[in-house]
Amino acid sequence: MERAKRLQQSPAFQKIILLLPLVLLSHFAASQQPKQPQWIASWTASQSVMDPDPSEPLTNLNNQTVRERLVVTVGGKQIRIRLSNEFGSAPLQLGRVSIAIAQGPAGVVPDSIHAVKFDGQESILIPPGASTLSDPVDFPVKNGAEISVSLYLPKPVTSVTGHGLALRRAVISASGDHTHDAAIQSGKESDSSVFLSTVLVPAQPNQRVIVAFGDSTVDGDGSTPEADRMWPSDLFRRLEETHGGTQFAVVNEGLAGNRLLHEGPVASFGASGIARFDRDALSVPGIAYIVLLEGTNDIGFPGASFGDLHLAPANGAPTVEDITGAYKKLIARAHARNIRVIGSTIMSCEGVPITGYHTEAKEQIRQAVNQWIRTSGAFDGVVDFDAVVRDPDHPGRLLQRFASADHLHPNDAGYQAMADAINLSLFR
Repeated sequence: MERAKRLQQSPAFQKIILLLPLVLLSHFAASQQPKQPQWIASWTASQSVMDPDPSEPLTNLNNQTVRERLVVTVGGKQIRIRLSNEFGSAPLQLGRVSIAIAQGPAGVVPDSIHAVKFDGQESILIPPGASTLSDPVDFPVKNGAEISVSLYLPKPVTSVTGHGLALRRAVISASGDHTHDAAIQSGKESDSSVFLSTVLVPAQPNQRVIVAFGDSTVDGDGSTPEADRMWPSDLFRRLEETHGGTQFAVVNEGLAGNRLLHEGPVASFGASGIARFDRDALSVPGIAYIVLLEGTNDIGFPGASFGDLHLAPANGAPTVEDITGAYKKLIARAHARNIRVIGSTIMSCEGVPITGYHTEAKEQIRQAVNQWIRTSGAFDGVVDFDAVVRDPDHPGRLLQRFASADHLHPNDAGYQAMADAINLSLFR
């Protein structure tokens, strides 16, 4: 007892007692610091319900193999894929899955074919409303590599989760498992993709992800198919040149026809931006920044029609405050996770061949929303896409050399101009 008392009274023991709270506090603070993610997204595609269509082979699958392609941004020594049945009404059976280096829509480099497994198994049953992440595959890919993913679906698929505007042709085989074939012979083709939502690679130190989030102008509508000329891809190439391709991945969560506040008139336009923001932006592995470009369809759809399709009721038109209020909600949700949000102005669309999409009243709403984006200070940064691609002599129109045929979406040159206008110091 006497020895213990002398020890407690010693200067060394007293110093330890004084320092112990600081050591514990330091340890606790370190444990609370966000950890570098083990895997980050290198490619994504926002998923929605694929509308039933007798002429679309991807919505009529039965004992067939689908081969679809994508271009990763950052590469790595391994790869994982996430497959989605989030909009399925029944379990999705996958008999076998493979990845390979692509050689056109139907072919792959033969010695690059690798089996993809899920908990060590080649087949997987994905419940309705769920997604699944594969095991890591030793499959080195370089920045900007084009890869093929082949999915064998042994049973009829009653409801399909997919992405309508893939801008890369998928090939659908005749009957059977062709996941390990060097080429799929005499297959049907589609402009959409199915079930594949994310490709991940191992994260490198300080590597971060930029998510481009929005509608068809993020998705790349109007760009050249098969060419990877949408502005998020152009932005990645700029960052790769500037940072050596090691610091940032850029993933595309655009969805054609999407609106910020409401669902669209067809299922493939997806849930509203407000509703899908957590899934398609905040939950992307490695995310640090969001570039937000959405709102043109909220303004344009009410009272408009495309052929026999009525896009939205005329009495459902949003106010400026409705749209800017939605922006503020998204910003708050991102800031709660320490994610920075870059706001983008809505581009002009006079001349679009959609009855009622552009009117003078709608143009005034667009201008007012853009003024708020530029001046409110609500965003962590602003990219003035409107100023970049509009005709200075006719601000309601896209500049002719930047406009695609529909006057709503930019062409390749317009998308490149948009990417070039982004101040890279926003991503620090």
